[in-house]
Amino acid sequence: MISKWKWLLVQMGRKLWVRAALFALLGLVTVGLAWLLQHEIPAGIGAGLGADAVDAILGILASSMLAVTTFSLSIMVSALAGSAESATPRATALLLQDGTTQNVLATFLGAFLFSLVGIIALKAGVYTDGGRLVVFLATLAMVAIIVLTFLRWIAHLAGFGRMTDVAGRVESAAAKAMQTRLATPYLGGHPRRGSPPHGAWPVLADQVGYVRHLDTHALSELAEEAGLRLYVEVLPGAFVHPAAPLLWALGPRAEGLERKLAAAFTLGETRSFDQDPRFGLAVLAEIASRALSPAVNDPGTAIDILGRGLRVLAPWGARRRVDVLYPRLWVPEVVVGDLFEDFFRPIARDGAALVEVQIRLQKTLLALARIDPEDFAPAAARQSVEALERAEAALALEADRAVLRVLADKVAAVASRR
Repeated sequence: MISKWKWLLVQMGRKLWVRAALFALLGLVTVGLAWLLQHEIPAGIGAGLGADAVDAILGILASSMLAVTTFSLSIMVSALAGSAESATPRATALLLQDGTTQNVLATFLGAFLFSLVGIIALKAGVYTDGGRLVVFLATLAMVAIIVLTFLRWIAHLAGFGRMTDVAGRVESAAAKAMQTRLATPYLGGHPRRGSPPHGAWPVLADQVGYVRHLDTHALSELAEEAGLRLYVEVLPGAFVHPAAPLLWALGPRAEGLERKLAAAFTLGETRSFDQDPRFGLAVLAEIASRALSPAVNDPGTAIDILGRGLRVLAPWGARRRVDVLYPRLWVPEVVVGDLFEDFFRPIARDGAALVEVQIRLQKTLLALARIDPEDFAPAAARQSVEALERAEAALALEADRAVLRVLADKVAAVASRR
């Protein structure tokens, strides 16, 4: 399992300003290298190769890159606002982490700073003819990079922030979280079922928020040092408060130990996709619910989301038992019924009056029940019955209700044969 500090570094690396700062630093380093390398260039060769033109080129870059950077930022902000309005605000975090957009903005900003510092250095007389030649060659390389970045940016904008793009990003994040949990169903610990043992003492949260990350490796090390057995109470994605136990510890209770144990849980104001497969499914359901609202009235998007949810959930039935990495740790599992409720219930509620949505929902539940009758069929049958009840109350045509009953009976039949 990834440690808390590695996870925090990953989160930092996804920030837009980090990549922009690195590209800007690279531009400054390039200007500095020109000063260091200028004495390696034979005298007089710079003017013969056109290095005198570097002043004009840098001036054009400096004036244009600032405008292009500002314009690109406005495009990104518009895409974020559009995705929040048409899809869900929870998906904007994935758009902010888009590598192409970050590289484009970072390249433009780096080119602007490179040009600006280069102009200052040239006007200050820092460079000899050799240095001007190095700057000239670096500027030509920068122009080539900018042109390629422009072409890639134009191609990327064709789909950036559109409904299909947003839904695809959410599906990818949910599928990745699902695959991670499949590899370690209990985050490296034993499966925990039932109440904690008698004599266990609670470790409480110190703030109100969501569990964004759980460092089970750190918990295991603390348990080994203190001679504890730890029974995790909440998984990533849970909403906690100072009266909510994060875990239960069985063993000696030393001073400061509770604070160290609580530090393994990273809390925040919002949920994170990384260790929380339920969050990705819930966000997909939000997109479908928004599409089914009277203001949007887009059942096609809801049907597409049902297909994406099927792709995310299907591998769950292939999970396998893995070796216990942390023998002093007991962790609850992700309940299949919770996954189904997070995804299917909002769509069944908001699409109750649309027979095409209800048909696809019943077919999706039937497919999942057949993929894994042991784990999926009971949860699929429950969601099928609830969806059918909602549809029968909302649909006006008996023929529509009859079609749904046939599909619901098929789901129930698979559940009864398991």
